[in-house]
Amino acid sequence: MLLYSTLVFLSREAFRRACLSGGSGVNQSWRQTINLLWLTLPLGVLWASVLVCVWLWLLEVPDPQDIPHYAPAVCLFALAALQELLAEPLWVLAQAHMFVRLKVVAESLAMIAKCVLTVVLVVWAPEWGLYIFSVAQCVYTGFLVLCYVIYFVRFLGSEEANKKCFPIHNVGDLLPHTAGGEPAIDWTLARLTWSFFKQSFLKQILTEGERYVMTFLNVLSFGEQGVYDIVNNLGSMVARFIFLPIEESFYVFFAKVLERGRDTKSQKQEDISIAAEVLECLLKLVVVIGLVITVFGYAYSHLALDIYGGSLLSSGAGPVLLRCYSCYVLMLAVNGVTECFVFAVMSQEDVDQYNVVMLALSVSFLLLSYMLTWWAGAVGFIMANCLNMGLRILHSLVYIRRYFRSSPWDPLRGLLPSPVLLLGLALSAVVTALSERVFCCDGGWLLRLVHIAVGALCLLCVLVTVLLTETRLVHFVKTQLLPQHRKKST
Repeated sequence: MLLYSTLVFLSREAFRRACLSGGSGVNQSWRQTINLLWLTLPLGVLWASVLVCVWLWLLEVPDPQDIPHYAPAVCLFALAALQELLAEPLWVLAQAHMFVRLKVVAESLAMIAKCVLTVVLVVWAPEWGLYIFSVAQCVYTGFLVLCYVIYFVRFLGSEEANKKCFPIHNVGDLLPHTAGGEPAIDWTLARLTWSFFKQSFLKQILTEGERYVMTFLNVLSFGEQGVYDIVNNLGSMVARFIFLPIEESFYVFFAKVLERGRDTKSQKQEDISIAAEVLECLLKLVVVIGLVITVFGYAYSHLALDIYGGSLLSSGAGPVLLRCYSCYVLMLAVNGVTECFVFAVMSQEDVDQYNVVMLALSVSFLLLSYMLTWWAGAVGFIMANCLNMGLRILHSLVYIRRYFRSSPWDPLRGLLPSPVLLLGLALSAVVTALSERVFCCDGGWLLRLVHIAVGALCLLCVLVTVLLTETRLVHFVKTQLLPQHRKKST
């Protein structure tokens, strides 16, 4: 999966950032944008060739007796990544025009197909080994591409598309081509893509750095790596299913409302006001969610791992790892929103300057990961991630403060929840920590249920406090994030 995620990220991330910056208005030539997006496929083929060679010949190959079918599985994961890149022009079109339901349905169907196939093959053909997971990943990307293709084949040229003045009129327009004597691609957009492309290397190191250290330097045993991966997957569920969709959607929003590379004085003040208000509410939202996860994650990490994997996970370093990861989630949340805004308004020159900052962060992160892991084991990875994320947040906050300093708005106020809510979270942290010490987790299921009930009561109190003290945030969530209320308001 590290091969797959690296290949996909390096092949498409820069194109997504640049192409979504253009919005969906009349000033954007979607013909040129689609031509540019198709370059992700040859770039993906190039990266696949390099990465497959690295995985097969530079990294340590496991014993075929213990892990069979390693080489074919590596090639199939690379094929799955290339297959997913086929949908890139369609994904960008859908994201730019806010086809949120399409994305949710496509990813859900693809994930269901992947999970069902994985379970069936694990039960009926366990001897296939790595073939199971690589074939399942190919099915996932195949379903994803198929959903997007079917939707756009039915949508293009329809009455609904005509009502929305959709810029693409037929399926042929989705293929690379030129017309009207205009250049094949928008070179301004291409240069911005190149700036983001240079940044994508560094961002991938900062995102998956601990996995590269584990893979290339063998600082943890395979058992420790397994526990870390389980904790990482559990801890990052909120980031994947809540924070990432928010970041992707509002990156498009900020890119449409604000003009890249221009200060607040030279833009419509109404647009600046809307962007500042939305950024403040987003920061408040992710801070509240992150604090709730941090508070309750500390007291319920041991129980969660015990239920999920039994004493094998809950008796070792697993609970400490998950508690630390709960704190890290808060930093992930804040960084996602702040970088979402910063990358949407940065000029190309700002992006190039930030690449230098990313280079320094990447080098320091890799060194910190290596050193802290030798000192603190797997917890060192989370500590290095927290330090790295803190520096990235600091840079974004300085940029946002500078961006709004000549305007009357201060969206960074969203980082401070109400004092009453902070008091409620602090009391919940104390009560749930005491509950864990008294009731969890060796006294049987009855005491565990008491511990769960205490947490549920504290969580209910926190939610009521949010409703009473953060009325502006509640209104923002109802009108902007909940579909039924959003339809009524429009």
